[in-house]
This record gives sequence, structure tokens and C-alpha cells, in this order.
Amino acid sequence: MKTRYTPLLKIKKNDLDRCERELQQANFSLKNAETSLSEAYGALQNIQLPKNGKIQDMLSARTYIDLQRSIVDDKKNWVSFAQTQVELAIAKLKRSNIEYEKFKYLELEEIKKSLKQKSMQESKDLDEIATMTYNRRENI
Repeated sequence: MKTRYTPLLKIKKNDLDRCERELQQANFSLKNAETSLSEAYGALQNIQLPKNGKIQDMLSARTYIDLQRSIVDDKKNWVSFAQTQVELAIAKLKRSNIEYEKFKYLELEEIKKSLKQKSMQESKDLDEIATMTYNRRENI
């Protein structure tokens, strides 16, 4: 049964679906960021420092370690950003879900009201038919 809220409900449902997709994308991005961070930590752990040799080898290894640490910091920032995006997407999804449920409730109440009115009208019609039938029997 269509009500005046049906088009709005459809729009809110589309918005809710869009928010769910955004949350899925944010979760996927967070998972990628966490995987990338763990790989960066693994690369940092696998760096071998030279035990002997030239000082340039030691300095280049130290530079490589510093570079890898900066990569780890960048990955941490990416994970933090992705977590923020997930939290924002969850909040947006909650707001969208509340709006959808609100219009769904209003539509349901409108349908109940309409069904009640139809029921009352049918009751009135039946009473009228019964009265007409009774009056016809009395006249015969």
C-alpha cells in the first residue's frame, strides 16, 4: 500500500544503502592500512646491521633504518586516518538508519490509520445494508 511517505522511505533506504557501502569501503581501507603497517614493521625487523666493514656501510644501514621508521610512521598515520573514517562512517550510518526507521514508522502508522478508516467505512456500509434489508423485510 502506498502512502505519502513511500517515496521518502525509498530515498532514505537508498541513503542507508549508500552509507553501508561507505562503511564497507572504510573498513576495507582500514584493513589495507593495517596490513601495510604490519608489512612495514616486518621490513624494519628484517634489516641487518653490518657487524664489520666500512663506516659508510654502517651509515647507509642507519639511513635505511631511519627511512623505514619514517615509512612506519606514515603507515601509522594512515591507520589512524582510516580508523577515523570508519568511525565517521559508523556515525553517518547510525543517523541514516534512524532517519530510515523514522519514516518507516510513519509509513506504518499511516497504513494503520488507512486500514482503520477502511474498516470503519466497511462497518458503516454493512450497517447501512443491514438497515435497508431490515426495512425491506418490514415493508413486505
